[in-house]
Amino acid sequence: MAIEVVDRTVVASIQNQQQVQPDLDALGFAASKLWNVGRWTCDRVWNETGHIPEEDDLKSYLKAHERYADLHSQSSQRVLEELAEAFDGWTSKRQNGDSKANPPGYRKHNDDHPRSTVTFKQKGFKVDTKFGRVRLSKGRNLKEHYSDFILCDIKTRPDVDLEDVQSVQQVRAVWNTVRNEWKLHLVCKIEVEVPESPGEKTVGIDLGVNNFAALAYEDGFAELYPLDCLKQDDYYYSKHIARCDDSSSERATRLNEKKANRRTHYFHALSKHIVERCVEEDVGTIAIGELGGVREDKNGNVKDWGKHGNLDLHSWAFDRFTSLLEYKAEAEGITVERVSERDTSKSCSGCGRSRKANRVERGLYVCDSCELVANADVNGAENIRRKVPPSLACDGGDRSNGWLAQPSTFVFDSESGSFEPREHEGS
Repeated sequence: MAIEVVDRTVVASIQNQQQVQPDLDALGFAASKLWNVGRWTCDRVWNETGHIPEEDDLKSYLKAHERYADLHSQSSQRVLEELAEAFDGWTSKRQNGDSKANPPGYRKHNDDHPRSTVTFKQKGFKVDTKFGRVRLSKGRNLKEHYSDFILCDIKTRPDVDLEDVQSVQQVRAVWNTVRNEWKLHLVCKIEVEVPESPGEKTVGIDLGVNNFAALAYEDGFAELYPLDCLKQDDYYYSKHIARCDDSSSERATRLNEKKANRRTHYFHALSKHIVERCVEEDVGTIAIGELGGVREDKNGNVKDWGKHGNLDLHSWAFDRFTSLLEYKAEAEGITVERVSERDTSKSCSGCGRSRKANRVERGLYVCDSCELVANADVNGAENIRRKVPPSLACDGGDRSNGWLAQPSTFVFDSESGSFEPREHEGS
C-alpha cells in the first residue's frame, strides 16, 4: 500500500463542555451579531448604490466596527466571507430563474441571537495532539487580559489518532442543536494508506437533475440512480416550512436541518455505493462530468433550463457530491478525473455525430446517423467515460448498444439507508 497525505475533517467532542460552553456561547453569539451588522451594511449600500458590496469591500467597511473585535480577526473575516458567499448564491439563483429565492436573512430569533459556527484559521488556534487539547483565541473585546483564551479538552473517535495528524489547517466550533452542545471540527492533513487500484477499467458518470447519476461501465453495462427520494423530501419539508409563521423560527430551523441532514446522508450513501460497485467491477478510474459551467452556454450566457429545471439545478449540490466521491474513491485506490461535459449530451456515443435534435426527449437519445437508441443520460455518461485514457471517443468495437437503452436502476431505500436494484427500465 502507498502512503498519501490527504485532507480530512475530524469531529471531536469537548470533554470539559461545562467549563468552556459560556465562552464558546459568547463567541457564537458574537458571530451572529457580526453577521447581522454585515447584513445591515449590505442593505444600506444596496439601497444607495443598487449593488451588493464585494467581500473585500465589506471587510474594509467593518474592520473598525466594535463588533469586529468580538472575535479573533481571522474569525471575523470568515463570518463576512460567508455572508458574501450567501449573497453570491442568492444572486445566482435569481439569475437562473428562481424568483422565490430570498437573500440571506438576519441571524436572530425574536430578541435572541443563535449560536453561529465560529471558524478559527491558523493564527486563531493551537492544537496539542499529544494531550488532546485545542486552544481557541477570543476576540479583543471578550478578553479579560491579553493572554486570555479557551482551552478545550477533546476526544475523537477510537479509530482517529490525532498524533497521526501532520497539521491542522482550520478549526470550527459548531453548535449541535440536537444535543445542545458544542463540537469542534478539525480540518487536518493526515497520512493514510492507499491500497493498490482494484483494476484498470473505467466508468463514466453523468450528473443531472432527473437521474442524479448515470454510470456507463467499460464492460458495456450501465446504471441509473434517480432522484425520487430527494424530490419527495424537498416537497415534504418545503410544504411544512411554508406553514411556519416565521422562516427563522425554531421549528423552521429544525425542519431545514432535517432536510439538509437527509440530503447529506443520501450523498454519502450514494458515493459509498458507487465506490463499492467500482471495486466489484475492477474499476481503477472514474470519469465524472465537471459541472462548473453547467449554468452557462459556450458564450458565457446564462442557460434557461425551464421553470422546474432552474430550481432543481440549484437544489442538488453536484460539486459537494463529487468531493465526497473523490475522497471515498481515494481510500480504495481509485482515481477520479473531472472532465468537461461540453457536448456530451448532444454527441452520439456510437458514431460521434453531434446533433441537439438527437435528444428527442428528456430520457431518450436517437442518432439519426447510426440509428443508435440510448437512454440520454447513459449516452452522456459513456461520452464522459471515453474522455479518459485508455478510452478513445468513438473507438468503435463489437459491443452491442442494447445496454445503452436498458440500464439497471438503483433506488434509495430510506429505511435501510442503502441502494437496492430495480428491474431494467427503458428510457
